[in-house]
Amino acid sequence: MPFRPDHRLLILLIAAALLLPAEAFAGGTVEGKVVFNGRPKRNPLIQMGADPNCLSINAGKKVVQELVSLNADKTVDNVFVHITGEVAGGSAPTEPVLIEQEGCIYHPRIAGAMAGQKLTVRNNDSTLHNIHSLSDGANNFNVGQPKAGMESNFELRQPEVMLRIKCDVHPWMVGFLGIKSHPYFAVTADGGKFRIDNVPAGTYTLQAWQEKLGTVDQQIEVEDGATVTVEFAYGGEESASMQPSMPVEDLVISLTGKAPAISD
Repeated sequence: MPFRPDHRLLILLIAAALLLPAEAFAGGTVEGKVVFNGRPKRNPLIQMGADPNCLSINAGKKVVQELVSLNADKTVDNVFVHITGEVAGGSAPTEPVLIEQEGCIYHPRIAGAMAGQKLTVRNNDSTLHNIHSLSDGANNFNVGQPKAGMESNFELRQPEVMLRIKCDVHPWMVGFLGIKSHPYFAVTADGGKFRIDNVPAGTYTLQAWQEKLGTVDQQIEVEDGATVTVEFAYGGEESASMQPSMPVEDLVISLTGKAPAISD
């Protein structure tokens, strides 16, 4: 068959496609931020008189229970943003998710992981902590860490939004872990911002989860090579589609062992 000019064009197009980076075919990006348009309420001060070691570790500091991590511009950090349901693609990372107990507080307070990934919890305090998960499924563990430098490793067995983690020794210590079957999730930071890369093209429900404000959903359409920009807005009047993270009385321990009144 004789060679024609249109054959040359086809060859050039194929060659150009082969030279494109793999990420050019890796779906789209979902990014945005979370804002709070309601009337903010002050996060309660944690009084750590129940454990003199915690008092000593935090000497000179005022430590608050960050029920809502609100920035000056009313953007919200520590919000778990994820695509609901099953989405094909991605395998559990080999590197574990790390939660550190430092200053008798969990760092980070909110984290994300994939089912099958490892969770490492490290005690950086010279006092007894324990890591107790309150799972609705198979993500159960309850282990003590009496010394600084100790680490415990757990396998996250199945998806769960959200897995609550607490310390039975210090009732104000609480953290949450969003466990997904896919990698399309993020936790807001640096001004309430989030970014999820390489999302397969399709129509999805994107959900924002905040421990005090509840959940907000948006429908999104993702296209290959494109960016979807989303803004979630809490107004303060949401009816959360979940139980409160924990009773208010458990959040603050005073020197007398009684919890001061905190408005909801």
